[in-house]
Amino acid sequence: MGFLRRKRADASPPPEVYEGLRNQALSLRTEQLGDAFADVPVLAVLMETGYPEAVATLVGVVDGTSSLYFSNGGGVIGAGTHAAVADANRRLLETSLTYLPQLSATSHPPLPDEGMTQFVAVTPQELRGAVARADDLGEGRHELTPLFYAAQDVITQIRLSREADAG
Repeated sequence: MGFLRRKRADASPPPEVYEGLRNQALSLRTEQLGDAFADVPVLAVLMETGYPEAVATLVGVVDGTSSLYFSNGGGVIGAGTHAAVADANRRLLETSLTYLPQLSATSHPPLPDEGMTQFVAVTPQELRGAVARADDLGEGRHELTPLFYAAQDVITQIRLSREADAG
């Protein structure tokens, strides 16, 4: 398991690695994942939120890979080795199927501005995405709020797994 491979679950990418990791996720193809994933409608989901100091990118891949990293460096790669993270990642991908029709076809999406959250679904055919105000998503005022909360659950499980590993 692990499309975005790193040696340790707590490995932190330096800032210059961020763009490469993001591009790797956005350009994911079925053949990279193997035959077991040949017929899946969504290969990966990214949720990216713009903050004053950086963009936070959550990546959930159908093979169980879950990573959270920041445009200014740092993050967690390979957190999907924890069962709770893998379960939350699976729920995120399942939830994305419901909202796929609300995501528009896109090419290489730019990073979201501060205060904005972007979802990108990597499908075998194309990228599909949408951008919304983070506040609207968090306060339940947007149709993609359930997708936002599914992604937040992955982030929570990543945080909890790191705390358990450190404790």
